[in-house]
Amino acid sequence: MKKKKFKLVDAVLGTVCLTLVCESVMPTAAIGNTQYFWWIFLLVAFCLPYGMITAELGTTYPSEGGMYDWVKRAFGPKWAGRVAWNYWINFPLWIASLAVAVTDIIAGMFDIELSVWMLLLLQLSYVWLVSLLGTQRIGESKYIVNLGTFFKIVLLLGIGLLGIYVFIKTGQSANPINGFGDLIPAMNLENLSFISIILFNFMGFEVVGTWAEDMDDPKKDIPKALIIGGLLMAVFYVLPATGFNIALSADTVANLDPENVVEVLTTLFATVGISSSVIRTLVIIAGAMFIYTFIANIASWSFGVNEVAKYAAEDGSMPKMFAPVNEEGVPYKASLINGVVASIIVVGGIVANLINEDFGASFSLFFCLSWITLLIGYIPMFLAFLKLRKTDKNVKRPYKVPGGEVMIKVMAIVPFILLIAGIVFTLFGDFSAEYIMDNKPLFAGVILSFICEEILVAHIDSGKEDKE
Repeated sequence: MKKKKFKLVDAVLGTVCLTLVCESVMPTAAIGNTQYFWWIFLLVAFCLPYGMITAELGTTYPSEGGMYDWVKRAFGPKWAGRVAWNYWINFPLWIASLAVAVTDIIAGMFDIELSVWMLLLLQLSYVWLVSLLGTQRIGESKYIVNLGTFFKIVLLLGIGLLGIYVFIKTGQSANPINGFGDLIPAMNLENLSFISIILFNFMGFEVVGTWAEDMDDPKKDIPKALIIGGLLMAVFYVLPATGFNIALSADTVANLDPENVVEVLTTLFATVGISSSVIRTLVIIAGAMFIYTFIANIASWSFGVNEVAKYAAEDGSMPKMFAPVNEEGVPYKASLINGVVASIIVVGGIVANLINEDFGASFSLFFCLSWITLLIGYIPMFLAFLKLRKTDKNVKRPYKVPGGEVMIKVMAIVPFILLIAGIVFTLFGDFSAEYIMDNKPLFAGVILSFICEEILVAHIDSGKEDKE
């Protein structure tokens, strides 16, 4: 039977469906009117070279380990172990952040304050629901994922278009644009800290490279898929973020409180002239859809993350407890470990807030830790690309990033620098002692992750051979 070709439109839609997550809209909206500049700039400076580099690496060195194997081939097993750790640890942190978001949205939907025991019950229920879903193959969860994708599109486009309609109707916005200057960010630490959330929204575009063998003309289709997919991603994020900005000031959205979703919808519906009783019903429906997308997000990513953890465990770079698979070949132990770690995080957050209300264990803390650890995991990949271009000159490359030696270095170094800048500026809104003390939980989380990472790689044999 003739193999079906993966068309350009398939690559574009597949990438968008995988990388689009509703919870990233709030951090994006917090950027305010300058988000339009950042999307355009980072689409060119980061997304395009990042996508093409991962496409070359993925087609030249195809394996289940992906980025883990690329870095191992270039820099050895210890650096591959660091990649595996950061790629994995971001996942239970993400699960924990969404567990908190679920309870925040429920509280906003019904305008209630949840007791400690109810918070604990709901957050742990979410954690274990998605962790158990992760023990199944994605095919068994495809209806959950597909419905979640539909809800994402309805919610994100709905908020954006409703916000634009309100602006056309009233001519008012909580973040007015009075001139071109309002769209250009000031180059201070506060504005530069927004780089990381846009970078986080682009993560996952390396999947395009895995489809190269199924494309008629990957040399032409891969760059097109990256550009079109990146533009669509920008639209899907910018539209709802614009709706947020019309309803609420950027300062209000900046606290990343998931309850802002409820406030935005209530404000927009009220401005349109819908009655309060209908608004309440619509908000509950929309809130339930948002929560459902949080379940679908984890279901769609679980197998990929757990497979990398299993692969690294079999290779000796992660603990062996991540390696077991069930009869269907799913690394179920890795998913259960995700549930345990995420449970510890959410319980620890609730206890910490009970002991000290100023501790700040919340959606924003766990989500920031998640995206910082994920970005850290991608840093070595760009240098690995440059090294493998030099050491493996004679290896056949089904897809090759176009350009001369200088251009290739620029395309690798610029995203490398942007990743580091995004992480540093997210950690340091300013470099004052007061700021650092106010953000102790975030710094403590990053330091703890680093310590665990180094303990992990200390036991890796640097001299062992690459996994065949």
